[in-house]
Amino acid sequence: MSLESEMQDILGRLGVQADAYSSGTLKVSSPLTGKEIASVAETRPRQSAEKIEAAHTAFKAWRSVPAPRRGELVRLLGEELRVAKEDIGKLVTIEAGKIPAEGFGEVQEMIDICDFAVGLSRQLYGLTITTERAGHRMMETWHPLGVVGVISAFNFPVAVWSWNAALALVCGDSVVWKPSEKTPLTALACQAVFERAAKRFGPDAPADLSVLIIGDRSIGEVLVDHPKVPLVSATGSTDMGRAVAPRLAKRFARSILELGGNNAGIVCPSADLEMTLRAVAFGAIGTAGQRCTTTRRLFVHHSVYDQFVPRLKSVYARVSVGNPLTENHLVGPLIDKNAYEKMQMAMEEAVADGGLLTGGARVDTGDENAYYVRPALVEMPEQRGIVFEETFAPILYIIRYSNLDSVINAHNAVGAGLSSTIFTTDIREAEHFLSVTGSDCGIANVNIGTSGAEIGGAFGGEKETGGGRESGSDAWKCYMRRATNTINYSRDLPLAQGVSFDI
Repeated sequence: MSLESEMQDILGRLGVQADAYSSGTLKVSSPLTGKEIASVAETRPRQSAEKIEAAHTAFKAWRSVPAPRRGELVRLLGEELRVAKEDIGKLVTIEAGKIPAEGFGEVQEMIDICDFAVGLSRQLYGLTITTERAGHRMMETWHPLGVVGVISAFNFPVAVWSWNAALALVCGDSVVWKPSEKTPLTALACQAVFERAAKRFGPDAPADLSVLIIGDRSIGEVLVDHPKVPLVSATGSTDMGRAVAPRLAKRFARSILELGGNNAGIVCPSADLEMTLRAVAFGAIGTAGQRCTTTRRLFVHHSVYDQFVPRLKSVYARVSVGNPLTENHLVGPLIDKNAYEKMQMAMEEAVADGGLLTGGARVDTGDENAYYVRPALVEMPEQRGIVFEETFAPILYIIRYSNLDSVINAHNAVGAGLSSTIFTTDIREAEHFLSVTGSDCGIANVNIGTSGAEIGGAFGGEKETGGGRESGSDAWKCYMRRATNTINYSRDLPLAQGVSFDI
């Protein structure tokens, strides 16, 4: 069966109408073969504005539904995702090129955040605060914020939406989602699954509680600029973040920015090298290096460098690269030709700057428009040039170091950093890395790779942006507004000392 036929069967089972992906102007190609598989109907700017207005109307009704009842909708969404897990996971592989295990894993994250949010719907707690005034009580209350805009990237085409939507829905918000124009099919699938859940939930879920807008950058700009969208959660490149943040700030809207990460690991003399080898390999080559948490820089202590790096090269040489639907390959394709060309330019620049390159060659699978590459290692004499830039491809720069304080400074010297890790069995080194003088990233790990975000912990807001958090922990507060309330249960109106007020 062709990829196009598989895609059509999946979307049909999920309830997506054929005209949504067969008669539009947005051409969709699968990175597995480079061939076109769909033509998706795009949302025009005026339609986008109308959908945002409709979502605002839905918000005004949804905010009055009790939070535990709102949690019931998310519980039903989790149930529907369990039923649809195989189909959506397969669609992620077809449209984004992830290996099946990663596609299914992404849908599992969607299920997990629904479970988390259901419990959260009964825990939107505010504080009771001690007041200096006799006969008074002070407290804080949390209220729904409004329409939450979600802009997602191709590399996590479904999970990012769920991280935001599950929390936003239990908080009483409506959601408008603009997926990457490279992965609109998975968005259509998720929207259909949500609509199934809403139908089971009943009339308490207003129409347009979750809506989809599909298109290019101009559609995203409508979402970013609309006055009835008080929060936009955007995932993508740092360039995208620099364009989005000022526009939101101009109208005092909130942002959650989960952007690129030039993430690094440090391999200390005491590291468990077996553990480190697995963690580094997975973190650097998983999803063909197309994760915001991919390991892109590796600092290796000189005492273990000659022992560790040759073993890592051996792993890179043996890893299987190819179409993950035809064989059990561990590394799938780059998303498109542009990603491949950027990878080639980065490697050329690194070599010109003194780097020693291993790997990085294109793998011929018989499809000239599919871009499979071998993961690349570049041993650099020092951190300089292209090493300071993030390339969304499987390139790992390796640099020797001797001093922990110096290497932490080098680790922190890049602009974009989301995740970080240190491999050590020395508790002093580990604690130093996690301290205020250690890693400056939003995620700092010990003896685990940089990639992989667990639902229980909030995610996003990497060091350049500080732009809010999504998913777990207390990220729910980003999707609500706080009010402070003071109640006077005395018979007097307290005034400043020496002030009288007679009526």
